[in-house]
Amino acid sequence: MNFRLAVFDIAGTTVEDPDGVGGSLKAALTADEVPWKAETVNSVMGIPKPLAIRYLLESADLRATEGRINSIHMDFQARMIHYYANDPSVKEVDGARDVLQQLRGMGISVALDTGFDRAIVDVLLKRLGWDDAVIDSSVTSDEVAQGRPFPDMIYKLMNEFGVEDASQVIKVGDTPSDMIEGTAAGCGMVVGVTSGTHSEDLLSPHPHTHLIHSIRDLPALLD
Repeated sequence: MNFRLAVFDIAGTTVEDPDGVGGSLKAALTADEVPWKAETVNSVMGIPKPLAIRYLLESADLRATEGRINSIHMDFQARMIHYYANDPSVKEVDGARDVLQQLRGMGISVALDTGFDRAIVDVLLKRLGWDDAVIDSSVTSDEVAQGRPFPDMIYKLMNEFGVEDASQVIKVGDTPSDMIEGTAAGCGMVVGVTSGTHSEDLLSPHPHTHLIHSIRDLPALLD
């Protein structure tokens, strides 16, 4: 297959996430006196955070009003911006930049998609120094009508790069929503990374073409 575009998730896939995302979401919920369970929070990783917050409120039998969702989301966003701007643990996954460069050398455009909004992503990309010398593009959940698990972000990137056939797209991520998104878009390769938020046991029931431990293992799939 002649792949033309690879779409990577961010936290847990290309960027190390020692519970920075989950921890920030839990802290924002706690600040609003919303009870949570670790497994329930983990289950919403990868989807747009306002939708995740709505689900978590409803799971706790609380009213998910737009005002409350927005308040918790703004708190989460502020915590994530501070975390990505300042926490010493923030770094790219070992070998991530090399993999992205290797794919670009093969003529494959590389892009990021995420359940974050643009404000968070811009802070992270600046912190990592991931400019257009490292990635070709990025899209965030607030820039499309529907974020994961819907395929809108992949379609937006396909349109940007003039890719008409989704079978020429590789989708890589560490959550079920990544796998569902890539499958819904019709990607030719849907790759789950098992060293992020979800283990192989948690990812394997969801639609995929391959499971790998790290994105360092991706180029071998293309040989």
